[in-house]
Amino acid sequence: MTEWDRAAQAWIEAQGTQGDFSRRRVLDPPMLARVYGFAPAHLLDLGCGEGRFCRLLAGKVGTLVGLDPSAALLTRASELGGARFVQGRAEALPFADGSFDMVVAYLSLLDIEGIEAALDEVVRVLRPGGRFLIANLTGFATASDIKSGGWRMLPDGGREIVVRRYLEPHPVPAEWRGIAVTNWHRPLSFYMRQLLQRGMVLTHFDEPAVPDPQDLKEEAYNNAPYQVMMEWQAAG
Repeated sequence: MTEWDRAAQAWIEAQGTQGDFSRRRVLDPPMLARVYGFAPAHLLDLGCGEGRFCRLLAGKVGTLVGLDPSAALLTRASELGGARFVQGRAEALPFADGSFDMVVAYLSLLDIEGIEAALDEVVRVLRPGGRFLIANLTGFATASDIKSGGWRMLPDGGREIVVRRYLEPHPVPAEWRGIAVTNWHRPLSFYMRQLLQRGMVLTHFDEPAVPDPQDLKEEAYNNAPYQVMMEWQAAG
């Protein structure tokens, strides 16, 4: 049983059907826009969890496949539908070379210990010219243990954090809302080097904001955003 199997019920309850604040208010609109703009015929959601992003895409793009190592999360995903769900690990994808036009990693890379093998696999299953769309926590967010309360709100809406070991990839125990898993901190430079070394070309980069913030929490996010988007194109 994986950590995510043990955390599955707490995660499902925390996400609900709409997703948490950062997915719903920050990442969903720009992530969906990149997918729709590319219009892939075959898309893999890498680390799909309970399948929420697949359900958002259902009926709007071509063939959808969601992959996750957690049987418990995939059970929930299958109950709600929207895609074909496959149990497996990013480090050894059970798909043929060039199977997908687009691979999406929506806040899932930080859960993968064997990241270099996983990136090799992403490149392998992308067709020539295919896209790898990533949403990730910024390195300073993982280096400050944001999920376990490492940030303190300031009266003016700013945030105070302590960042340690930013340049050193390392595991980070993360606990919030009854969920306890291991995330992996890696600086932005790590991902840039790894993808460039694999012949990928950066086609899009963003640090998305909350549009029209409605409260102090949303304003505080825009003062110190902690998520990043990248889209990379495979060679060929």
